[in-house]
Amino acid sequence: MRKTEEYNITLNEDKLVKTKKVRENKMNVFEVFQAIISALVVITLLFTFAFRVVNVEGSSMKPTLQNNDKVIVSTVGYEAQRGDIVVISSTDGLKEPIVKRIVAVGGDTVDINFTTGVVTVNGTEEEYTNELTSQQFDIAFPITVPEGTVFVLGDNRGNSLDSRSTRVGCVDERLIVGKVLFRFFPLGDWKVE
Repeated sequence: MRKTEEYNITLNEDKLVKTKKVRENKMNVFEVFQAIISALVVITLLFTFAFRVVNVEGSSMKPTLQNNDKVIVSTVGYEAQRGDIVVISSTDGLKEPIVKRIVAVGGDTVDINFTTGVVTVNGTEEEYTNELTSQQFDIAFPITVPEGTVFVLGDNRGNSLDSRSTRVGCVDERLIVGKVLFRFFPLGDWKVE
């Protein structure tokens, strides 16, 4: 082989190597782009069908949740349990979603002594808040919670429209959007108990 031929072969090999590297770089960019799109689709599906972001409005859940806290709510396969903080889509008396704590479930008996401020469920004092429950609305106590419904209270008992009022009453479990899992804004304390 002559030197010119060797030089041409080397040039061709260099072009092939460069072309191959350009193709690899294009593939890497395409793969990254594809991964980002796939991740966005998965996140969109999760937040459409399994989780929701909810903005807390008002002070009815203080000190547990503050006005304008952002929380993640699990919406899949939820079964109501005492102590859970839930988002309720609406009630007959309220058109906006509300965030409250489930104090009692179907079949439980709730009694509130407005003189002492003590809430009892099935004869046991509830312990979700240290605040006394002295504000009375238009529901007479004791009350037995109908099956398929829950009795909810805000943690800020002096400033909460909840199951003590016929505007909210015992809430049909089908109106529960889901359980609050954690607070993600403001940053810092993520726990919700």
